Parts: sequence; C-alpha cells; structure tokens
Amino acid sequence: MTVKGGGIDGFFKIAERGSSIGTEVRGGLVTFLTMAYIVVLNPLILGFVPDSTGTFLGGGTEPGSGIPAIAAGTALVAGLLTILMGGLANFPLALATGLGLNAFVANSIARVSTWGDAMGLVVLEGIVILALVLTGFRKAVFHAVPQQLKVAISVGIGLFIALIGFVDARFVTRIPDAYQTTVPVQLGADGHLVGWPVLVFCLGLLLMIGLWVRRVRGAILISILASTVLAVVIEAVGDLGPASADNPGGWSLSVPSLSGDLVGLPSFDTLGEVDLFGAFSSVEGGVLAALLLVFSLLLADFFDTMGTMTAIGAEAGLNDEAGTPENAQRILVVDSVAAIAGGAAGVSSNTSYIESASGVGEGARTGLASVVTGVLFLLAMFVTPLVAAIPSEAAVPALVLVGFLMMQQVTEIDWRDVEIAIPAFLTVVLMPFTYSISVGIGAGFVAHVLIKVVTGKVREVHPLMWIVAGLFVVYFAYSPISGWLS
Repeated sequence: MTVKGGGIDGFFKIAERGSSIGTEVRGGLVTFLTMAYIVVLNPLILGFVPDSTGTFLGGGTEPGSGIPAIAAGTALVAGLLTILMGGLANFPLALATGLGLNAFVANSIARVSTWGDAMGLVVLEGIVILALVLTGFRKAVFHAVPQQLKVAISVGIGLFIALIGFVDARFVTRIPDAYQTTVPVQLGADGHLVGWPVLVFCLGLLLMIGLWVRRVRGAILISILASTVLAVVIEAVGDLGPASADNPGGWSLSVPSLSGDLVGLPSFDTLGEVDLFGAFSSVEGGVLAALLLVFSLLLADFFDTMGTMTAIGAEAGLNDEAGTPENAQRILVVDSVAAIAGGAAGVSSNTSYIESASGVGEGARTGLASVVTGVLFLLAMFVTPLVAAIPSEAAVPALVLVGFLMMQQVTEIDWRDVEIAIPAFLTVVLMPFTYSISVGIGAGFVAHVLIKVVTGKVREVHPLMWIVAGLFVVYFAYSPISGWLS
C-alpha cells in the first residue's frame, strides 16, 4: 500500500486529486482501449497513398507494403510521448498520430512531393509550434480567448467525439453519391441499422449507460471488455469480415479475430524517412506553397491541442477559474515535441487525443493514467493482432457517453447574450458538422471579432484575437490562395 504523499502517490498527486492508483490504472487502460484503433487506422490512411514518385510509405512499390512498419512506428511514438506527458505534465492526456492531420499529409503533401518531403514539413511544423510554446505565444493566445468561448470549445468537442463514435460504429453512415441527394448522412446503411456489429455497439452503449447510471465502478471498461468478447464470438460464428459497399453488415475499422500470430517483433522501416527541406523544391509553387502547407498543419495542430487540453481539464476538474489546466505549459511542450517525433518517425504528426476523455470518465485524474496508456502502446508494438481484436464497435460507446458528459457544460454559456452566444454556437455546431475541431474554433474566433467590430466594442478584443482570427481567415481561404500560388 502506497503511503499518501510518498512514492507513486506523491509524485502524481493521486490522493490530492481525489483518485487512487487502481482508478488511474483503470482509466489508462480505458483510454488505450478507446484509441488503440489508431494503430490499425493510421497504416490504412498512410499506407495506400503513393507519393509523386509512386513510392509508398516505408519504401515499397506495392500498396500497403509498409503497413507493419507504420503500425509499429505509430505505437512506438504514441507510447513514448504519452509516457512523457504523464511524467512531465502529470495530466491524463494521451497522444498519437492525429486523424485529419495524417490524411492531410498523405493526400495534400505526399502526393505532390515525396514521403520524406512530407514528413520533413511535419517536423518543421512541430519545431515552429515548439518555438511558439517556449516563447509563451501559444499560452498567451490561450489566455486571450474569452472563458465562455473556451466552454463552447469543450462542448463542441463533446458533440464531435460522440459523432466519431456513431460513425466508427456505422450507426451513422454517409449516403452514397449514387443517391444524388444533398442529405449527407443517414441512420445505418440505407436508412436502417444493418448487421451484427451495429448490434454489438448498441448493446455495448446500453450496457455502459446502465452501469454508469447505477454508478458501477469500471462501467466503461466492463462494457468494452464484454462487448469485445461478444464481438469475437459473433465473428467466429458468422465470419462477417470488414465492412464494404458489398458487405454493409461487416465490422467498421477492425475485425475481431484472434487467428494467426499474436506476437511478433516490430519493424521500424519508416523511422528517419525525413527530408527536412525537400518539399521547398519538390512542391509546385516552391517555397511559398511549402510554407502555406506548414501553416495549414500548424493551425490545425495548434488549436486542436488547446481545445482538447481544455476539454479534458474541464472534465477532470483540473482547470483553474480561467479555464486553464495545471501545468499547461508542460502539456503544450510535450504536444509540440510529439509533432516533431511523429514526423521524424515517418508516421505523421502526433497530437493530444480527445479520446483521453474516456479514461477521465472512468476516473483518471493524473499522469499515471497516461503512463499506463503509454506502456500499453509500447506493448502493442509486439501484439498488434490483439489490439486489432478490439473492434471499434466495442470501444466507441465510450466516446458517446463522454460526449454526453462534456455536453453538460453547455449551461455555462449565456445563450441570451448574442455577442457570446453566436460565436459559441458556431464553435459547437461546426466541429461535428465539418468533422474538424479547428474549423469550429476558427469560426468562433472570427465571429467573435466580427461581432465586436460591428457593435463598436473593438477595444474589448484582445490583440492576439485579432492575429489569430486573421490567421484563420487565411486558413479558410487556403484553396484559393494555393490556387493563386500555383
């Protein structure tokens, strides 16, 4: 038994924050289970896109040839940086390759340059962000944001991750283009729920809600494990396979199967696949086009982390009266280093994950939970098939539940004051509607400045808000600007 104030308890302030070692371990495990899909998903996003020379990430000439190396590199960087977050910042926040960022790197950069050039820009973006953190600029921007707008960011992220949960479980799907409709999404496939995997999700969500309202400790973890067992049995009997246009009743992201080798030595062929300044000559448009790509990466990474950090801190009760988490500077430093590390490892920029909220929902309040999550990521390098056995349908009900928990903060916004309500509304709705945290934040910032201008309250706008709003205008105008440069 650890004595309060000493050892692990004292280092991580576990008792001081009203937690226990068991709760932290459980929270770290839940966070890992909720975001372990990235070890499978990142290779699928990066491993099938050829660069301008026809080469795939990892050095192969065949689609998917680098998947084992990408998976191992993804787990390696996620593990090391999440442990660093827990040990240095003592914050229950896990990091991994950023979704959206990896798709941007693959489809907008690598296709017009090389994979080494693309990862070089990721490293440069991380260096710039680290410099902004060390000079205090990033934190100063954070303090310049009105408190109720920070609350709106948390609420918007809650809706966003709930939507991620529904989409990853195929409870909500995109309507095929062949239908020629302007309606973007629908319930299940063809307007109704299809297949056993969706049933696993529904049963898992109902079980999680039932356990949660009964205040059962470990509700999220119990639900994930029970749903995984059910999913493995269903797949063994039904052999459903992955979801596709011809198989809408299949598993969404990973098939829960324990067949084949369960343990193996990792390959790290993507590590060091970086050309720091190669894109400045290989990308059409030269230096200016490359700088614009770096700027786009920077903005997405810059504000995603701020929003995620705020939301996790609020849910864990670790924010101060200004809405700032304890050790915010250290959190931002680790996140900046993660961007550099992800590029250097050839697996795209790593960033803070909002899925960490699932561990916080399980009771995690300290960095010990992050250390547990990080260690599990490192172990995942050797047991990727076991990680893949947890289907998204079993894990993402946690995102829906946590989305509800974060949505509860909406009462802190004064909806009768249109000067804050309109920017807050745009922030909240555009995150899930555009599937982007950055877009929601940017729209809220721009609307805030615009409203203050038209109401004659220019002096109430913090100088940094002018700068950031202007940068977001450039961000939103990326396409015409890049076209002009080309």
